[in-house]
Amino acid sequence: MLNFRQRLVLTHWTVIVVIVACSALAGWWQLSRLVHGQLDAALLTLADTEAGMQVESHGQPVRVHERPPGSAPPSLVRLDRLVQIVNARGEILARSSNLGDAMLPAPPALLDELASGGQAVFQTLPSFGEEPLRMVSLPAVANGKPVVIQVAGSLDDVHNVLESATILFGIMAAALLAAVGAAGSVLTRRAFRGINDVVKQARLIGDANLGERLPHPGTTDEIGQLVDTLNAMLDRLEQAFDQQRRFTADASHELRSPLSRLRTEIEVTLRRPRESQEYVDTLRSCLDEVGRLTRLIEELLMLARFDAGQDRQAGEPQALDALIAETLLRAGPAARERQVELVARSEAVGGAKVPHGSVGLVLANLVDNALKFSPQGSKIVVDCAADAHQATLRVTDEGPGIPPDELPFLFDRFFRGAGARASENEGVGLGLALSQSIIHAQGGHIEAANGPDGGAVFTVRIPLAPREAGS
Repeated sequence: MLNFRQRLVLTHWTVIVVIVACSALAGWWQLSRLVHGQLDAALLTLADTEAGMQVESHGQPVRVHERPPGSAPPSLVRLDRLVQIVNARGEILARSSNLGDAMLPAPPALLDELASGGQAVFQTLPSFGEEPLRMVSLPAVANGKPVVIQVAGSLDDVHNVLESATILFGIMAAALLAAVGAAGSVLTRRAFRGINDVVKQARLIGDANLGERLPHPGTTDEIGQLVDTLNAMLDRLEQAFDQQRRFTADASHELRSPLSRLRTEIEVTLRRPRESQEYVDTLRSCLDEVGRLTRLIEELLMLARFDAGQDRQAGEPQALDALIAETLLRAGPAARERQVELVARSEAVGGAKVPHGSVGLVLANLVDNALKFSPQGSKIVVDCAADAHQATLRVTDEGPGIPPDELPFLFDRFFRGAGARASENEGVGLGLALSQSIIHAQGGHIEAANGPDGGAVFTVRIPLAPREAGS
């Protein structure tokens, strides 16, 4: 079975052969019409000339007007032209000397056609004499009586011209086919050489060497664009694999730490008999660790669902004002314990709804994150505004803010800044990453910045529910 390269070359050659053959046939046909037309025009001109002379020959016998031998230079116009004049019954009245005793055919059907139509009639005589002839029969008048003037000429020159043209067209077509075919083969071989290099390198690239790239042909044509696209795809795959490896390593580390603490506490407790209260304290400590593990696993599962494109349309649309009120109500005890004031500001929210209830989880994560870094006596402000298409949530605190070098990595999974690691606040660095996945899944956007007067500012923009957006 032919491969793609062989099929491409064969198709290229086939198209060229068809085009060249059609062009050669069209040229030969046009040339044939031209040379036949020239011969017919020469014969008709001679017949018209002879007819005019017969009209002017009043009372003289009908004859073919030929120059006497030696009286003038030979006439190239009459060279190889046979002339014959017959009456309405087909009887020969006169003929040229080069015709000898031969007679040009003048059948009754031809005479009747000339008598009724009055137009010249052209005929081809393939078997007259040694050469094929082309003959024209023209009705005329001589001495007041109808006659027919017949002029014939050899087709040998026409056939020689067409044979020469056939040979010339054949040579030109063969040369053109060879040149174009060779050029196409060279270009195809060069193009597929680059493709073969790309295929060989692509087969060698795996998950262990994703840093390698496909060889670029050094051109900006379609193959160069294809290689650029594939290399860009390899860049994305490498980043995704690296992110997946880091995620797996970080998740393993975060899961191993509480499990190690659980095992240590249980082993220490079981080394010797203890009072019942000590067992109760140990179980409560283990329960806290289990709770942290449960929250971590739930966040990992939620991230996995969002990465897989699931859980994007679950739940009913939620009213913004209700989400804000519920979130601040739940955060109230922790805020009072830290002596932090929670303030809600809503502008033109009305009955605006977001298309997914998980936006409440995002708002809870942002408020909880702000509480962790807010000093005593400060306040956290939750602003909300909505227009015809989207809602904007903004959570502002009065804490130390975010170091500029940490801003680009703030939403990475398991990322914890220097302030978070130094503090005693619980967390594994998944809250902001989960919030970003939720908002992106709903077609929104979340960003973090530092306020002009200090503190961190988190801004969330999310489309409204379809019915609300169209109202």
